[in-house]
Amino acid sequence: MVDVTPFANRLGKNFKHYAKWARRQGIEAWRAYDRDVPQFPLAVDIYGQRAHVQEYDTGWEMDDNEREAWLDACLDAIQQVTGVAREHIALKTRRRQKGENQYEKLGELGDDFIVEEFGQRFIVNLEAYLDTGLFIDHRNTRKRVREEAAGKRFLNLFAYTGSFTVYAGAGGAVSSETVDLSNTYQDWSRRNFELNGLDLSRHQLVRADVFQYLDDAIYQRKQFDLIVMDPPTFSNSKKMLDILDVQRDHVRLIDDAMALLAPGGTLYFSNNLRSFALDPALPERYEVRDISAQSVPEDFRNKKIHVCYRLRHRT
Repeated sequence: MVDVTPFANRLGKNFKHYAKWARRQGIEAWRAYDRDVPQFPLAVDIYGQRAHVQEYDTGWEMDDNEREAWLDACLDAIQQVTGVAREHIALKTRRRQKGENQYEKLGELGDDFIVEEFGQRFIVNLEAYLDTGLFIDHRNTRKRVREEAAGKRFLNLFAYTGSFTVYAGAGGAVSSETVDLSNTYQDWSRRNFELNGLDLSRHQLVRADVFQYLDDAIYQRKQFDLIVMDPPTFSNSKKMLDILDVQRDHVRLIDDAMALLAPGGTLYFSNNLRSFALDPALPERYEVRDISAQSVPEDFRNKKIHVCYRLRHRT
């Protein structure tokens, strides 16, 4: 028998607390367990009546039979604690490897379904990709964007499935451009826009390489009042003109985005690289504030899940 009691106890305690908290907040997608017990390197996220479980590769050695029995016992515990049926628990393994594209397709179809977050609605899919369609660690920043968007021209770079634009539109942004290179994610964004009643004549989807988009937009002298840029840590997509490395490339990306930022405007820049270090030249050029302590939600035990900076032009 595999003893998963420490995991089940911690998950149970977390679930009881955060299920009530999420209901009060109007959140249907939240983290119930965040690698709290080192011997159980899992993240357990609740999406409505389903669960998304990620097993993290810690380098521990277990033979296949042992691992299968251990995982099976963990999934049983998740079912018992959360009430989510086993067929509605999606399991992913995150391997430690460099050079993988961030939104890897897994070859399964899965079901699209809808979750609500602070009154906005999003299409998610727990099986088809490594990620689900909604990065729940950016929930607080999305809400912040909605609170600041009234009357603003909004730009969403590396937009994924367009959730930041949904919030900007709901907050009264007068127009937006949502930039991503993937047809799949642009289509997903469109469906999220329609689900939330955004006017597609004012909220444009732009399929483009972000580096190329920035060059063109600077040349065209475009201006935006509110910009969000959340690049992947690394991307070697065949469609991109170059490999993206967020540590190496962030100065160029931020400088180019700031060239599009109107006076008095705000850029939010975030990424998920644990070892990320902001280039010291940037605070010399711009007003920079690290807001990661406010942007990482309270249901994440891992406070280094992302970094988030607010940048403005010096006045």
